[in-house]
Amino acid sequence: MIDRAWLGRDLPPSEMLVDRARLQFFARTIGETDPVYLDVSAARDAGYRDLPAPPTFLFSVELDSGTTDWMLREMEIPLAKLLHGEQSFRYHRPVCAGDRITVQSTISEIYDKKGGALEFVTRSSRVTNQNNELVAELRSVLVVRH
Repeated sequence: MIDRAWLGRDLPPSEMLVDRARLQFFARTIGETDPVYLDVSAARDAGYRDLPAPPTFLFSVELDSGTTDWMLREMEIPLAKLLHGEQSFRYHRPVCAGDRITVQSTISEIYDKKGGALEFVTRSSRVTNQNNELVAELRSVLVVRH
């Protein structure tokens, strides 16, 4: 069983300087064809100051920083028993190339179903930019099979 003492605990913050080449690579990897995500001129013509981050890009920040790996290790959740159950995004303003973003996550729920055969960990995250403006809120649910 996952230790319920994790409930309400903040994870170490994750920071990233959003790089233009990284955004283009991510967009191509997910099959994005909209030139707004690939071409600076198209992005600026659409009203962005630089290439905007594709909608699911922010999920990668904690993965890249190692925070997710750290959390799983500390919570003693074996990767072989882990499923990604749910992911949601709520955007407040665009994230563009050149922004420095910080993700601060909290373990907001831990519960079980099916008599403990499945445990759920919900991570709620706030993403801010270099001006300390809220740019997005993320919610992810991890499922642990026992």
